[in-house]
Amino acid sequence: MPISGFPEWLPPQRMIEQFVLDKIRSTFELYGFAPLETRAVEPVETLLSKGETSKEVYLLRRLQEDDLSKKEDQLGLHFDLTVPFARFVVENHGKLQFPFRRYQIQKVWRGERPQEGRYREFLQADIDVVNRDTLPFHFDTEMPLVIGDVFKSLPIPPAVIQVNNRKVCEGFYRGLGLSDTAQVLRTVDKLDKIGPDKVAALLAETVGASDVQAAACLKLAEISGSDGSFVDRVRALGVTDPLLDEGLEELLQVVETAGEHAPGLVRAELKIARGLDYYTGTVYETQLRGYERFGSVCSGGRYENLASVGNTRFPGVGISIGVSRLLGILFGQNALGVSRSVPTCVVVAVPSEEQRADCERIATALRRRGIPTEVAPTAAKFGKQIQFADRRGIPYVWFPGEPDTVKDIRSGEQVEAVAASWQPPAADLHPVVTAG
Repeated sequence: MPISGFPEWLPPQRMIEQFVLDKIRSTFELYGFAPLETRAVEPVETLLSKGETSKEVYLLRRLQEDDLSKKEDQLGLHFDLTVPFARFVVENHGKLQFPFRRYQIQKVWRGERPQEGRYREFLQADIDVVNRDTLPFHFDTEMPLVIGDVFKSLPIPPAVIQVNNRKVCEGFYRGLGLSDTAQVLRTVDKLDKIGPDKVAALLAETVGASDVQAAACLKLAEISGSDGSFVDRVRALGVTDPLLDEGLEELLQVVETAGEHAPGLVRAELKIARGLDYYTGTVYETQLRGYERFGSVCSGGRYENLASVGNTRFPGVGISIGVSRLLGILFGQNALGVSRSVPTCVVVAVPSEEQRADCERIATALRRRGIPTEVAPTAAKFGKQIQFADRRGIPYVWFPGEPDTVKDIRSGEQVEAVAASWQPPAADLHPVVTAG
């Protein structure tokens, strides 16, 4: 019986997932990120101190646990990969070369309400760069370039990475005279969910904002742009603060760098804040064109204070692709397909069970040259063996004989072939993933 929020893909979907993961992995490595895997569990207090709510963390305990009162010993499944990564950096900083660039592709668990594209067990693919003491800002500008290249390599709709900088928002709120900037951020982050009127009322209620201050916060949140014009629009609101200046300069750098690499990839969007408390500067959210209603499929940001040892800090910047989320949304809309339901390229037909050993030898010769091959399960009539291949989308059937022949069952063309040298067209060798 299926359990809500814990997806299990069928083999064709799993092949699409593997294809996507291969593209992600190869792009991450092209940019010099090294692979890492951390344990699935962390102490509960570590998880709860980084901005996640206790109702979303899954606890881990033995079935026969006697004493559940020892809070300090409780373990929880990680809800993202950034918190475990920060802990890993702290524990291994003496063995790492900085700046340290890593990628992680792992399952995470979050006890939120399941819906289309949003699960309780899901796969994430993260990249982060951390450094000792200070991290140069140019790493913030690199993150969207990597993600842009990943998405460009996949048969999916174009992606738009929305970027903001918390310094812009916090400096602006401070310049308005609102001191509890974190609360203002959290409130404005609800804009898409509850609308401007309710956000304005909440700002008055939670931080004592006047109508003028609330209106200014909402005006800032309306600003977006794919070029540097957003800076002038923020300046036109007439608020000044040194932190605001710093944030605008940084945000402009991200937008301009991405615009040169891939026009249209990045857009400054001053309403996004990201929910997690540990972000301190640049924040990213990514939407697929035509799928905006599903929200972000890739997000992240800059964090200054997530990891430290004594007086040494390890600031970082990272971004995470919600692989299961992305695929779940696209599967739900039949937007991805695969050319066959199995990896097999060739089925070797079996004329009689006495000849099965010869058929296995042919399959072995093909496999040695990298051609995915299986031998027919029974020595049925050749028509049925062809049907067996056809139902699975396998393009070729090999007939042992004097000489051997191979048939493209799509076109009906049948030619003589030698297992030691025959080669299918490159497009047929492996299943092909396409836009649905």
